[in-house]
Amino acid sequence: MLARTFSNYIASFSGLSRSAWLISLASFVNRSGTMVLPFMSIYLTTELGFTLAQAGIAMTLFGFGSLTGSYLGGHFSDKFGYHRVLFWSLFLGGALFIVLGFVKSLHGIYLMIFLLSSIGDAFRPATMSALAAHSTPENRTRSYSLMRMSINLGFTIGPAVGGVLAAWKGYQVLFWVDGATCIASAIFFRSLLKPKKASSEVDAIKVVDKQPVKSPYRDTQYLVFLLLTTLGATVFLQLISTLPVYYEKVVHLNEWQIGALLAFNGLIVFLMEMPLVFTLERKMKRMNCIAAGVLMYAFGYMVLNSAPQSLAIAVLSMFALSVGEIFNMPFSNSFALSRTTDANRGKYMGLYSMTYSLAHIIGPYFSMRIAEKQGFDTLWNISGVICVLTFFGFLAMKKRNPDPAKPVEAPIPAERSPLAPIEQVLE
Repeated sequence: MLARTFSNYIASFSGLSRSAWLISLASFVNRSGTMVLPFMSIYLTTELGFTLAQAGIAMTLFGFGSLTGSYLGGHFSDKFGYHRVLFWSLFLGGALFIVLGFVKSLHGIYLMIFLLSSIGDAFRPATMSALAAHSTPENRTRSYSLMRMSINLGFTIGPAVGGVLAAWKGYQVLFWVDGATCIASAIFFRSLLKPKKASSEVDAIKVVDKQPVKSPYRDTQYLVFLLLTTLGATVFLQLISTLPVYYEKVVHLNEWQIGALLAFNGLIVFLMEMPLVFTLERKMKRMNCIAAGVLMYAFGYMVLNSAPQSLAIAVLSMFALSVGEIFNMPFSNSFALSRTTDANRGKYMGLYSMTYSLAHIIGPYFSMRIAEKQGFDTLWNISGVICVLTFFGFLAMKKRNPDPAKPVEAPIPAERSPLAPIEQVLE
C-alpha cells in the first residue's frame, strides 16, 4: 500500500515540461520573499504610528491595486507577450518594495502600496498565460497545481522568516529582502525561460461551441463562472482576514497557535494537491471538483458553530478549507483556460485573477462588519449558505458546459474508483 501510494505521488509529477518546473521554481523564490505584506498592518501602526483605520485604508488600496494589476497584466500579456510582463512586473515590483521602505508619509504610503500591487499583480495572469504556453491540455491542471504548490511552500517560509528578521533586525530589512527576491526571480525568468508561442491545439471551447470566443465580456457562461468564483473566493479568503480574529477572540488561541494553523493550510496544500489532482482529473468531472471544493468551504466554516469552540474543531475546519482549496482552485483555473484561445488568453486570465482581487476588497470589509454587529456564529452561517448556493450554481453550469473528451496520459485503472460515491452525489 505504501509503495503504491508513493508510486502514485511520484507519477503525479511526471510528464510536466521543464518550463513548468522553472516557472514554479521562480514563483517559489518570489513567494519565499513575501515578508512585507503579512506584517504591513503591524508596521504601519507600530513603526509609523498610523491608526487602525488608516492601516485598513492602505490594505484596501492594495486590493484595488491588485484589481488594476490583474486587468492590465492580462491586457499586456496579449499585446506584448507574457514573457515581458513577467519580467517587468517582478523587476519593477522589487524596486518598489525597496523604495516603499523609505516612504514615511501617509499619502506617500497610500500611493506606493497602490502602485506596488498594480505592478506586482500583473504577474498573476501573465504566469497563467506562460503555463498555458508551456503545457499541454492533458497536463495543464497539474502544471498549475505544481505552481500553486511552490507558491504555498513559499508563503509558508516567507512570513515565518520575515517574523524572525523583523524581531532581529527590524522591519526595514524586510523591504530589502522582499525586493531582492522579486528582482532575483525576474532575472531567473529572463535568463532561463524563453518565450514560446502558445500551442495551436484545438481549445476546449472550440470543441464545445464550435467557434472560439473572441472576447470574455461576450462570453456569458464565463461571466457567470466568474461571479460564482468571486462568491466562493470571498468566503474562502476569510481564512486570512476574519478567521485569525475569531481564533484569538473566541477560541482564545495565542499568536503561535494561530500562525501554526495558517501554516497548516499551506502544508496540507503542499503535500496533498499534486497527487490528489492527479487522481481527481481522471476520476471526476472538472465542474464537479470545483463545486465540491465550495461545498467543503461551507463545511469548514459552519463546523465552527456545531460544537464548543476548541483547537480540535479549529484544526478540523482548517483541514476542510484546505482540501476544498485543492478541489476548487486548480480545476477552476483549468476551466478558465479552457475558454481561451491564443489571441485572448491574457484577457480571460486577467478577469479570472480579478475575481480574487475583488474578493480581497469586499470580503474582509463585510465579514468584519457582520462579525462585529451580529457575531461570528451568524457570519459562519451566512458564509455556509453562500457556499451552498454557489455549489448549486456550479452544478447548474456543468449541464451547459460538459467536459470535452480528451486524451489521458496514462491508462485509467479498471477497478472501481474510490471517488465514485462522491461522483454519484454530484451527478
